[in-house]
Parts: sequence; C-alpha cells; structure tokens
Amino acid sequence: MQSFDIMRLVYVLIPMILALSVHEFFHAWTALKLGDDTAARRGRLTLNPLAHIDPIGTLLIPIVGLTSGAPFFGWAKPVPITPVHFTRRMRMKTGIMLTSAAGPLSNLVFALLMSIVLGIIAHSIGKEELFILLQANQGVTVALVRLIGWTALINVGLFIFNLLPIPPLDGAGVLAGFLPDRYIEMFEKIGRYSFILFIGILLVGGRFIGYPVMGIINGFSALIGFPIWVAVFEV
Repeated sequence: MQSFDIMRLVYVLIPMILALSVHEFFHAWTALKLGDDTAARRGRLTLNPLAHIDPIGTLLIPIVGLTSGAPFFGWAKPVPITPVHFTRRMRMKTGIMLTSAAGPLSNLVFALLMSIVLGIIAHSIGKEELFILLQANQGVTVALVRLIGWTALINVGLFIFNLLPIPPLDGAGVLAGFLPDRYIEMFEKIGRYSFILFIGILLVGGRFIGYPVMGIINGFSALIGFPIWVAVFEV
C-alpha cells in the first residue's frame, strides 16, 4: 500500500508540475508577444519548473489532497502582466483575453502531444503486449506509460478547469474579453464572490468537470488507437 501511494504521488505530482510550468510559460510568452515584458524580466519566460513552483499551491496542497482524500487541486505562482504595455493594435481587454487563453490552450496541446507519444509507444510495443505489461504493473515501460497517461489527463483537466469563468481562473479573463463594456462592471462585482464559487466547485463540481475531461481523453484515445485511461488507472 505504501509503495502504491508513493507511485501515485509520482504519477500525479510530476505531470502536474510540468503542466503548470507549460501553462505559466505560455502566459508569459503571449504577454511578451503582445508587448509586455514584465514576466520575462522577472524570470518567468522559462519552462524551468523552479521558476513557477509555489511551495504551498504546487507541493503542499496537492500532496495533502492526494494522501488524505481531500479535493485535489493546485496552482503555480501567477505570471505578472502589465496590460498597459500591450500593443496599441488591439484593445487592452483583447490582450488580456489572449494572454488568459494561452495557458489553458497550451495545456490542451501538451495533452495532445503526450497522447500521440503514448500512441506511438503502444503501436511500437503492440497494444496487446502493452495491456499485459500494464496488468503486471511492473517495469520502467509501465512507469513511463503511466506517467505519460497522467500527463495527458492532468493537462486536459487543467484546460477545462482553468476555462471556468470565475476569477482568478483564466476563463474569467477570456469571458471578459467577449463581454460588451457595459457588462464588465457587473462581472467584476460577481468576481468579489469568486472565492465562494471556487470552493463550491472544488467540493461538488468535480464530477461535472470530469465529463468533459473524459470526453476529450476519449477523443484523443480514438485518435491514437489506444485507450489513454488504461495507462492512467489500474487495469
């Protein structure tokens, strides 16, 4: 039991750190492309996880959730942006929308890439042979396949979760970019209660988020010709 718990931490924590690092990097990269170098000057334009890890949000809270059965979630250090530095070729709220969307979209692309890698491994080994290895649950190949599967799953989860239109999630910035100016003030007032909404989602919304997550995972599985969930969960 102890060994399984340790491996579960490895399979979940490492992909989560990688996913958050990619997420924050593309926030910083998009901001830079739009003319704001705030994040770049502060060392956040990097895929190095050490630049993005928050000791509480990236390590302590996820570990507590994984080992206690509490709701699992985590966060990285937010990337600082200065919207007034954005190019004048677009409206400021459009720049905020694009910067906000970059993080979740990078996670979706990362998940797709990991799914393709998993498909290549499955077809090179042979799907039946890989099923047998996963059932035995031993060896470096199994560990690698499970790590790739969890990476795909967690990135899709981050994509869906971060697009929820609740501050401080990225979905709030994306939605604000589409809203007419006359509704922005009302949206900001609703944002004052975002903490309550956020906690409610963590407590009761996980199952609803799970449906679109598994829908995308099943779509990727069909694309690569191998069920990704088999690499994630015990068979």
